[in-house]
Amino acid sequence: MVDIAMFLASLSTLPLETHQAGDLILRKGQAAGKVFILKQGAVEVIDGDERIGFADEPGTVFGEIGVLLDQPPMADVRVLEPSTFYVAAGKVFLRVHREAALHVAELLARRLVAAHRRLDEVRRRLPPEPRDGVLEDMVDAVDRSLIAPGSARLSR
Repeated sequence: MVDIAMFLASLSTLPLETHQAGDLILRKGQAAGKVFILKQGAVEVIDGDERIGFADEPGTVFGEIGVLLDQPPMADVRVLEPSTFYVAAGKVFLRVHREAALHVAELLARRLVAAHRRLDEVRRRLPPEPRDGVLEDMVDAVDRSLIAPGSARLSR
């Protein structure tokens, strides 16, 4: 596991950006090509009008999926209070900065495990009869794509 204090200290040569409450650091559908690492502050991840995430822990990374897949963000990231971020140029940063790449891998692995657990909970809440419906098939397909290599193709 990456030591967050050491990780943040290793970012000291990166440029810092400060944003105010209400600023969007990432916009859904708009390529950013940057990775934002929270130094201090708080943000929310929103999709339309729905809050799908909140972060106020230093070391939280935003924009990594878009950078890794060369795709625009899948949600907006809005600043909730004055916040400071280390900002790095996408893939180059992850290739050069080994600690950052490991940190991002750990964050993505945690999200993967959490998604799998949520799908298991959805499966348990499905009505017992009939258990062969479209919803269960969809849950199973998504769950398989999370845990079985090669079971899902990523589209560009």
